[in-house]
Amino acid sequence: MSRGKTALRIPHDAYVFVGDGRKALLFRNEGDAASPKLRTEHVFENDNPPTREQGTDRPGRAFASVGTRRSAMEQTDWHELDEQRFARGIADTLQVLVREKNIEALVIAAPPKILACLRRSVHQEVEKRVIAEVDKDLTNQPVEEIEKTLTEA
Repeated sequence: MSRGKTALRIPHDAYVFVGDGRKALLFRNEGDAASPKLRTEHVFENDNPPTREQGTDRPGRAFASVGTRRSAMEQTDWHELDEQRFARGIADTLQVLVREKNIEALVIAAPPKILACLRRSVHQEVEKRVIAEVDKDLTNQPVEEIEKTLTEA
């Protein structure tokens, strides 16, 4: 996968994935490379409540094998774990969509943590079609702002 740091040109009929750990959007460029016009193809939502609503137990304590020392366990971040699970699920979905829609070019825009999870999870078939990655959270931006940001990335 290549990282998009220069002016990004999104070819006609290329797909653009924009997502974070809670929501993902898949667009298709109906415009041309110079002036993209993104149209929504799919919207994926993840019902992921905050960690405080997912786990109620306090972190455990570990005892040393020798002596009386104890140490606290780190609190599990259920929210972050669910975001990573969602990203892995999206990677699987992208593989299906690449096959079904015969996607030739794909741009991925996601926050750094989710982008890293996608990189680890995405299938080779999808990876071959990724023309650029943008490490920004654009999920809640209007489509016009996403188009502008991507072409200036």
